[in-house]
Amino acid sequence: MLCLVLSGAFCYASAVARTETKEEGAILIKQKAHHGGVDKSGSIAPSINGNVLTVVFTENLGQVSVEVATADGASVQYTSVLTPNGLQIYIPNAGNYIVTFTLPNGDEYYGEFTVTD
Repeated sequence: MLCLVLSGAFCYASAVARTETKEEGAILIKQKAHHGGVDKSGSIAPSINGNVLTVVFTENLGQVSVEVATADGASVQYTSVLTPNGLQIYIPNAGNYIVTFTLPNGDEYYGEFTVTD
């Protein structure tokens, strides 16, 4: 019985058996470039609510560059933030966008989202 409980706990902890759904407005983060070390995608939590992109960093990642671009690649906003502080970016126009996060070590993460009016 103990082995069954422990294996279930380890599966849940490593996201193998997750059953919860993605929160409304949450943006899935994917890794674009990895230069070694630990995957930090779980430390970046962006979400979209209307025209406002909100990003929460759950741990100190250093100075992170944040770029919002259209799906065609045209830059809309570029900024950097000292984590673990978060940020909000207003996206004025409806459309498909990509947000890219570049960590100090060169690792890049991105997420795709849509702004609707």
